[in-house]
Amino acid sequence: MTTTTTHSESSVPTSSFGDARPIGEQLRAWRQRRRLSQLELASEADVSTRHLSFVETGRSAPSRDMVLRLAEHLDVPLRDRNLLLVAAGYAPMYAETPMEEPRMDAVRGALRQVLDGHQPYPAVVVDRFWNLVDANAAASIFTEFAPPHLMEPPVNVLRLSMHPDGIAKNIINLGEWRAHMVDRVRRHVALTADPALERLYKELRDFPGSDPLEEAALPSAGHEVFVPLRIRVDDVELSFFSTIATFGTPVDITVAELAIESFYPADVTTSEFLRARAGW
Repeated sequence: MTTTTTHSESSVPTSSFGDARPIGEQLRAWRQRRRLSQLELASEADVSTRHLSFVETGRSAPSRDMVLRLAEHLDVPLRDRNLLLVAAGYAPMYAETPMEEPRMDAVRGALRQVLDGHQPYPAVVVDRFWNLVDANAAASIFTEFAPPHLMEPPVNVLRLSMHPDGIAKNIINLGEWRAHMVDRVRRHVALTADPALERLYKELRDFPGSDPLEEAALPSAGHEVFVPLRIRVDDVELSFFSTIATFGTPVDITVAELAIESFYPADVTTSEFLRARAGW
């Protein structure tokens, strides 16, 4: 696979500082999204319920520290914490550094070490929209038969895998696997309320096939402890499961939104095929 480096500024339109709602309304929306009562949030954030109520109704203006404290306890993404700060009249706090900047050398080096260390098994780095940022050589097994129009940067790995012209035609358990991936995106939309992510969710949901929400509610076939990705390559059925890793304690938006998905063989056939393919 030819690796592709992208960042959110050039992929899917990102949020701007244009939310016209008062800070109190935005904080209330985040609290309700997390399904917390005012009492629960006030207790967790060590503020009085009365003061939190005044902030949400606009009767009291929160300090910068108060905005950040509530955002921390509401698990608000860094990008959206900037929006909250601006809505409250303060300067945004978190930078969004392009991947090619020198200050990201350590991040790029760490990603490359993980990707190369996972050989001969596939691994990819994606941003918050599942746009491809980087990948190791073994990940080409998922893309070598993909049409050119789905490989134009920014490559969205979910669109690539579920599009009828993409990898979907080689996925043996497409209905089962697609259902759980679409549901995963749906849950991200529920957590973030990101309109661009919601558009991606609707696109994936509406690809031809059975209703992914109904499929996701069905028990997995067999006795697996996870939903595998079963794909046919060179008349061989390969089976994978994956793990996802993120950076700990990020204070930069770009770093916070990166994820490494590492694929592992779910059976001996897949392991032997990948090792032989890599010449191991």
